[in-house]
Amino acid sequence: MSALPDAASDAAELNDAQPGAAVEALTTTFAGDGETEFAALEAQARAAAQVAATHADDVDRAARFPSEAVAALREQGLLGAMVPRAFGGHGASLRCLAQICETLAQACASTAMIYAMHQIQVACVLEHAPSDAWHQQLLQRLTGEQLLLASATSEDTVGGNLRNSACAVQAEGNAFSLEKLASTISYGAYADGILVTARRNNDAPPSDQVLITILKSDYTLERRSGWDSLGMRGTCSEAFKLIAKGGIEQVLPTPFAEIADRTMLPVSHVLWASCWIGIAANAVDRAKQFFRVQAKAKPGTLPPGGTRLAESVGLLQLAHARLTMALDSYAQARRSESMSESMSETMAFASDMNLLKTSVSTTAIAIVGQVLMICGMAGYKNGTPFSVGRHLRDLHSAPLMINNDRIAANTASLLLAQRSTTLRF
Repeated sequence: MSALPDAASDAAELNDAQPGAAVEALTTTFAGDGETEFAALEAQARAAAQVAATHADDVDRAARFPSEAVAALREQGLLGAMVPRAFGGHGASLRCLAQICETLAQACASTAMIYAMHQIQVACVLEHAPSDAWHQQLLQRLTGEQLLLASATSEDTVGGNLRNSACAVQAEGNAFSLEKLASTISYGAYADGILVTARRNNDAPPSDQVLITILKSDYTLERRSGWDSLGMRGTCSEAFKLIAKGGIEQVLPTPFAEIADRTMLPVSHVLWASCWIGIAANAVDRAKQFFRVQAKAKPGTLPPGGTRLAESVGLLQLAHARLTMALDSYAQARRSESMSESMSETMAFASDMNLLKTSVSTTAIAIVGQVLMICGMAGYKNGTPFSVGRHLRDLHSAPLMINNDRIAANTASLLLAQRSTTLRF
């Protein structure tokens, strides 16, 4: 999904004074998906994170695409992690992908968010075009060639309203053409394909949307604005005019409203939250290291930031718990198909996913705010092992990626319609 800011964070290992130092102690594990089965993915994620961390400073400073990190993701075969083994992928679950995103975000949040957004598109194809020959071939190419998929859902006249489109599919026989003034296509200039939302046809209302998969050979992008942002600078979330053509089979058969409810939004909120938690986790690691340095300097004396450190660790644990609960809810929904069986359960699931996004996006900012107070000027300055300025700048995008106010209003409507608010454990 093309969101306003994508993400970008530095995650140098703290026992080295260089901000781009190698990541040596990421704590992510893949428990819950079979530790033996996904041990290789864990190693591959760490290897890619190592590369991402080395270049994170320059990516942020120059607001450039993290080409080295994405090349590492390709080399490790991680772009096809979710794709079933029958098509050459790893068949990784959403839980596994969330942990990969967290690992990458501890190194470079731009890389992590690009990876997350790519996997969101892959999930949409897997869920809603599973028997389509064109898309099956795409999945094979995705794993074989390690294609990078982007998304174009925003549009000038509708802004970030995911559920409305102004442009429309122009169909002629078995072919189509499309023009879209996209206000944001994150890493669009570097993608190998884009999933685009549009009205079904010229006569369709704005909410009657379809999702179309378009490969690079079938579209052109005319850049309409650059990306000089506060944070998330490596995602290159520029505005483009997209001009595309292709075969009608590239239009996913499922209405976009269903794709959004069932797949795009829940997967987005889970993987975005994982990225934000990864950024916050790295900041907390820096605070712990700073705290130890202070304690060693004055043995027997508790440094002044001790209480804040305890609070920040507690907040990080709460964010992790919230993500775990959402992943469990998602897995249960997939097992029981409850979203299609019960309107009450559908609304409860949607509100859970919305609350995941709004809660983690604000909690992560609070955590890094605490870390900044712990590290003081060492955290405020760039270029120290304790710098968290980039973390804070990047995380301020989190409430804007589908604006929290809009999500909160939608969640309130869902909660109003639910009969019970009883929590189940």
